[in-house]
Amino acid sequence: MLNLCRVVTRSALVGAAFLIAGGAVAQQMDGAVQLGPRPFYLVDALEDGPLKSKLQQCTGPFEKTDFSIGHRGAPLQFPEHTRESYEAAARMGAGILECDVTFTKDRQLVCRHSQCDLHTTTNILAVPELAAQCAEPFTPADPASGKKASARCCTSDITLAQFKSLWGKMDSSNPAATTVEDYMDGTANWRTDLYASTGTLMTHAESIALFKTLGAKYTPELKSPSVPMPYEGDYSREDYAQQLIDEYKAAGVEPADVYAQSFNLDDVRYWIENEPDFGKQAVYLDGRYSDDSFDHTDPSTWSPGMKELAGDGVQIVAPPMWMLLDLGDDTSIVPSAYAKAARQAGLEIITWTIERSGPLNAGGGWYYQSTKNAITNDGDMLRVLDVLAQDVGIKAIFSDWPATVTYYANCMGLK
Repeated sequence: MLNLCRVVTRSALVGAAFLIAGGAVAQQMDGAVQLGPRPFYLVDALEDGPLKSKLQQCTGPFEKTDFSIGHRGAPLQFPEHTRESYEAAARMGAGILECDVTFTKDRQLVCRHSQCDLHTTTNILAVPELAAQCAEPFTPADPASGKKASARCCTSDITLAQFKSLWGKMDSSNPAATTVEDYMDGTANWRTDLYASTGTLMTHAESIALFKTLGAKYTPELKSPSVPMPYEGDYSREDYAQQLIDEYKAAGVEPADVYAQSFNLDDVRYWIENEPDFGKQAVYLDGRYSDDSFDHTDPSTWSPGMKELAGDGVQIVAPPMWMLLDLGDDTSIVPSAYAKAARQAGLEIITWTIERSGPLNAGGGWYYQSTKNAITNDGDMLRVLDVLAQDVGIKAIFSDWPATVTYYANCMGLK
């Protein structure tokens, strides 16, 4: 059961706690990277062969690596985009950490995967005065009609101060719920609520300060607004994109340490043209898989093509990992036409997201759709990772549990 009284009593302490945490975290990060048992469990699950034999030789110590990106932190077990999630990812050796960026009602940048996910990622519905401000209030399920429970709460519904009074929970909801308490209690059985009682929400600026303390680089994603732009008539998409970069400049961060991302190619083009020091390693998140006419195996369906992207100044593309892979005639996992074309055009590749699919004994789901006939158990994610690293030649990969990627990268000498 979720405790609805656990609302804002700790919020007044968050600022002070954040200020004093830096020294303690830095001290914790001075030692060897901590990977825990999971990478070794996955190696044990691999079928016998050269890859398993090589990985079994790796016993540590392990080091931080930029090949390992903390996707929203470490949300396999920690509430995403919280201080606790980011610290866990850093302890697991993630050399780059992600803050998905959106804005509040008073136009302040905060870390959230979506502008309108507060109803599933925070306790906002348990705070009556803030729940009342949600774009769509909680509506219980109606078993008689088959109607599912629903709500929609956005960062743009509340101010920064109100946002900071919330705490983060595991991203989930129960569509069969008839009460707010049950709606908030929907964490998948292969995740956990064990670390979900104190999820400290963060502004984008706070994430910059924390990542610097952790010795990590930065990959902010400019999220597509869920409100009409320009917001309130005078806050444009370009203003929003510029504000993200300005917060790194204000913090004195080196542009070479920042991998700004967007699914909107115009955002990437904006950074390339207006902030070239940051734009030269801006990341185009390729979401064209949602277009029915797009086929990752057929270059004639790609618009723009790889050479056009490179011609626009794009240097890094980031598709989901299934777009980079296909199966050979013998069901071996091989690079896809998309992967080959990107490399031929001189583009670097980052991909997403490993450790996000739960148990792989049913083929791995969405992230493994192009290779599902070769996936039989959790150990096979290391086979996928090996092809991505060695044959596709990816620059880095996002992970919901960075220890797995950190382990692989250290074993293979990837920095």
